[in-house]
Amino acid sequence: MKNIFLSILCMLCLFSNAQSPYLLIGTYDSPKSEGIYVYSFNQKDGSAKEVSHIKTSNPSFITISPNKKQVYAVNENSNNNGKGGTVSSFEFDKINGTLKFLNSQSSEGNHPCYITINKSGKWIIAGNYSSGNFAILPVENQGKLLKAKQIVQHRGKGPDSTRQKSPHVHAAVLSNDNKKLFVTDLGTDKIMCYDFDEKKGTVKPSLQKFVSAKAGSGPRHMEISTNGKYIYLVNELTGSVSVYAYKDNVLKLTQTISALPQTYTGAAGSADIHISPDGKFLYVSNRAASNTIAIFLINQNNGEVNLIAHQPTLGLTPRNFNFDPSGKFLLVANQNSDEIVIFKRDFNTGLLTDTGNRISVGKPVCIKWI
Repeated sequence: MKNIFLSILCMLCLFSNAQSPYLLIGTYDSPKSEGIYVYSFNQKDGSAKEVSHIKTSNPSFITISPNKKQVYAVNENSNNNGKGGTVSSFEFDKINGTLKFLNSQSSEGNHPCYITINKSGKWIIAGNYSSGNFAILPVENQGKLLKAKQIVQHRGKGPDSTRQKSPHVHAAVLSNDNKKLFVTDLGTDKIMCYDFDEKKGTVKPSLQKFVSAKAGSGPRHMEISTNGKYIYLVNELTGSVSVYAYKDNVLKLTQTISALPQTYTGAAGSADIHISPDGKFLYVSNRAASNTIAIFLINQNNGEVNLIAHQPTLGLTPRNFNFDPSGKFLLVANQNSDEIVIFKRDFNTGLLTDTGNRISVGKPVCIKWI
């Protein structure tokens, strides 16, 4: 009887967690934050409750293993040797919502700011901003990281003498079939294109080695459509979105459109970009003095976008943002106001409304889900 009772209790716990996904928040170190935070998220009303957190230095970007058992984070640090960044692995307990540190390895560069994992869960790719390179690290069966197997160094610069003196890797995004790796380089105004060997965990330049963005635009983050036909790039320095058609392993620019409000005259600082789960809308965050989310309608025939509205983020410096698993809510990490603002999303119009719900956490910069 006791064993039956325990089994039922475990099933109820699993069911409860299935109804309330976990929200994971990566942060910068500050007096109000010290690592990765885990919250239980209520998909009925958009409220959240802290479950746990774990100390780790500057986990500014995180990724989740395909089996949801591990979490990987960059530690966005640097040193004089040019290899001060690290990548850390954690075991995630789905029942208790807690993280356990496994190990860390060098990211082989300074200020790693992006991390992703391939579909097999065997390879981690970390992009180092300041040193302009990226590294591919093997993952052991139990989730621990091994030393980098390959390091790829970018070369070049851009016309912005302040921000583009050298290469700055800002994102590393795998294609939907995991055969291509696209690496955005803010410093050189390029999307670098690589063939990814999933068995070996290595890359080599594709036939189309790179795509040049507009000089001085500063490519930052990108998103691939569900059908794999279109790629959307946000350019940080010009505050614009570039749309690329992707066919036969070739990227072709089809549209560039501003993500900033029409009357806005300040610095750009656009940051993150995501397609809504239903594939109908594109959203882009704008930092600096804008502090808005640009909302675009996606033309389903050609992938191009039309601006619908700008939603103030009700905070300062919206960095990363993300949809909850239902697509009903959009959460915005306002880095410099130490708060995540939770918006409700209209499925028909794409517009956002404030739920009144907030998550108070220091320097939030990355939002992921389990």
